[in-house]
Amino acid sequence: MSADVLLLARAADYAARQHIAQRRKGERAEPYINHLTEVAALLAEATGGTDATLLAGGLLHDTLEDTDSTYEDLAERFGPEVAALVAEVTDDKSLPKDERKRLQIEKTAGKSRRAKLLKIADKTSNLRSMVNSPPAGWTEARLRDYVVWAEQVVRSCRGLNAALESAFDAAYADAKRHLG
Repeated sequence: MSADVLLLARAADYAARQHIAQRRKGERAEPYINHLTEVAALLAEATGGTDATLLAGGLLHDTLEDTDSTYEDLAERFGPEVAALVAEVTDDKSLPKDERKRLQIEKTAGKSRRAKLLKIADKTSNLRSMVNSPPAGWTEARLRDYVVWAEQVVRSCRGLNAALESAFDAAYADAKRHLG
């Protein structure tokens, strides 16, 4: 078994276990792991599956933000590159939500190539989910605000991967169509 396959299998297993009780916010309340595997699949498709660190980061990208995982644990299990990538895309949950969103728009342009690709895949998955299973209790205005915000974050990531950007653009156009 190659080291890359082993890394991805271990990352998928860890992500599933860490997010075991989490569900998506949508009406379908899908298992959260569906989002993580979709992000990893988007990254694999867009890059030809050539960057196992990026794909592992896609699977693990919400562990520091949404679970009791630590940077040290990720570094020990998956290596410093994967841990650093996950940390790079992790919001500081001690800040108010509006501030976290503002910082994503402001700081994403200065992030690494991998982090930017991960941001595009994450926002693509989120927009797809919003169309197929809108978050319960979200008003149309809140949905629209999210769509606009996602596009603002992705704007600073452009020019890195045409396939991934195309997937985002399709999800963005679909979300805009559904919201009128």
